[in-house]
Amino acid sequence: MAEYKSDFWDERYSSDEYVYGTQPNQFFKEQIQKIDPAGRLLLPGEGEGRNAVFAANLGWNVDAFDQSSVAKMKAETLAKLNNVKINYSNVDLGKFVPQKNFYDCAAIIFVQLPSEIRSGFHRKIIDSLKPNGKIILELFSKDQFGKISGGPQNLNMLSTIEEIKNDFKGLKTIVISEENINLEEGDKHSGEASVIRFVGKKH
Repeated sequence: MAEYKSDFWDERYSSDEYVYGTQPNQFFKEQIQKIDPAGRLLLPGEGEGRNAVFAANLGWNVDAFDQSSVAKMKAETLAKLNNVKINYSNVDLGKFVPQKNFYDCAAIIFVQLPSEIRSGFHRKIIDSLKPNGKIILELFSKDQFGKISGGPQNLNMLSTIEEIKNDFKGLKTIVISEENINLEEGDKHSGEASVIRFVGKKH
């Protein structure tokens, strides 16, 4: 994702349509609903705001960011349509520095990063969590390569389950799986897809 600069994402999000739809990611939806009470949530690479708006509707205090200013505008429009507030900022994924020990949950949903910066990015997300805070993650696996249902066609930006286990080895694992699922998230995420799913809890 960081391989694609903000102008790439500005162009992708420039249509009136919501490229990945307005409904939340299914795995994120299932997992965030299990966390009670709602608290502070961090959503990096949040795009057009579908997950942020869903979480805000559940009572979460949402901090979201993306490098695309067009995505920010569309996310804020979606929030207004749903009568919720989200705190959305424009920050480059490779340069953000979150507050430490601040969030009750962070969700990394299809934030596909080159391998050379992925682990460091994930470490920042872990550091941003309070003790007992949770991470919800869904990423395309390397088996997604060649499939037309979404994600970068670049093996260096796709992950293995071993890489994800290693990145989050300091957390208590609640869910870890590699699955073939059917994506129905707008035009750009549609069809059979190979994903890695993870939920972890900070000690």
